[in-house]
Amino acid sequence: MHLPVLIVLSLVVIGGTAFQSVRADSIQDQINALQRENDANQSAVSDLQGQAVSYQDAIARLNSQISLLQGQINDNLAKQEALRVQIAEKQAQLEQQKRALSEDIKSMYVNGSMSTVEMLATSKDLSHFVDAETYRGAVQTKIQGTLQDIAKIQAQLKSQKDQVAVLLQDQQKQQGDLASARAQQNSLLAMNESQQSAYNARTKANQSRISDLIAEQLRANSGTSPSGYYFLRFPGAVAAHSASVNDYPYANAGFGMSTAPGCVDNDGPDRWGYCTRQCVSYAAWAVERSGRSAPTYYGNARDWVSAARREGVPVFTSNPQPGDVAISTAGTWGHAMYVEKVSGNQIYVSQYNQALNGQYSTQWRTFN
Repeated sequence: MHLPVLIVLSLVVIGGTAFQSVRADSIQDQINALQRENDANQSAVSDLQGQAVSYQDAIARLNSQISLLQGQINDNLAKQEALRVQIAEKQAQLEQQKRALSEDIKSMYVNGSMSTVEMLATSKDLSHFVDAETYRGAVQTKIQGTLQDIAKIQAQLKSQKDQVAVLLQDQQKQQGDLASARAQQNSLLAMNESQQSAYNARTKANQSRISDLIAEQLRANSGTSPSGYYFLRFPGAVAAHSASVNDYPYANAGFGMSTAPGCVDNDGPDRWGYCTRQCVSYAAWAVERSGRSAPTYYGNARDWVSAARREGVPVFTSNPQPGDVAISTAGTWGHAMYVEKVSGNQIYVSQYNQALNGQYSTQWRTFN
C-alpha cells in the first residue's frame, strides 16, 4: 500500500489495487478516512516543523545579541570600576595637595598680615623683600591653578561616570527586552513541539487502526475454516497446466504495500489494469493462460463479483469447476484465487499474496 512521506507501514492491498477507481466498502472507507487524516496530520507536522526552524533561528539570533550585549555591558562595568579607582586615586592626590596648600595658605596668611611697608622695614635688605613678595605671588598662583585643576578633573570624571551609567542603563534595558523576546520564542517553540507531538500521536493511533484492519484481511485470507465463496466462470475451453509451476509473468515485478489507490510503488499496473503480484493480477493471468479472455479492470477482489455480473460472466456459489476464479469477499478487499481442481467440498487453488507478501502459493480450501 502506498503511504505518505514519513508514515511507514507494512501493508498490502489484498487481492490487488485496481489501476482505475473502484467502489469503496465500509472498511475501506474507514481506512481511507484514517489515511486522509494522517495525510492532514503529516502536512500539519511539516508546517509546524518549518515554523519550529524559524523559532529556533530567532532564539539563536537573540542569544547571539544577548551575548554580544553582555560583552558590552561587561566592558562598561570594567570602565565604571576603572573610573571608580581613578576617582579614588585623584581624590587621594587632591587631599594630599590640599594639605600642602593648607601649609602654604598658613604661610601666606602670616606673611600677608604685614603691610608692604612693614615687610620692607623688617626685611634685611631690598632683595629679601623682593624674594618674599615674589614667593607670595607664586603661592597664590599655585593655589589658584591647583584649585582649577581639581575642579577640571572632578568635572571630567563625573561626566565620564554619568555617561557610563546612562550607557549601562540603556544596555541593561536592551538586554531585558532581548531576554523577554527570547522567552516568547521559547514559549512558541514549546507550543509548536507540543502540537507536533499531538499530531504524531494521532497519526500513530490511526496507523495502529489501519494495521488492525489489515490483520482482519489476513485472517480472512487464511482459509483455515469453511467460508463462502463466489465462483466466476469465464467462457471458453480451459487448458490444463501444472500448479507446481509458477509462470506468472510479473513474478519479479514490483510489489506495493500501500492503501492508496493506484500502483505507485513501482508495482504496475500490469496489462490487465491491476497492481503486480496481487491476487487479482495473478487471477487475470491464470484465466488468460488457460486460453480465455482475461478480466480487465475489475477492481479489488471483492468487486469482481459485481463486475463479472455486469459483464455477463456467470457467477456461482456452489459446484465449482477447475478454471473458475474463486472470490472471497471477506476482509477489506477480498481475495481472488484460481481453482486448479475440486475434491468434494474442497478446492485446490493457486494464488498470489495470500500471506500479504506478494508471493505465489497453493492451498486446499473448504468452500461450504
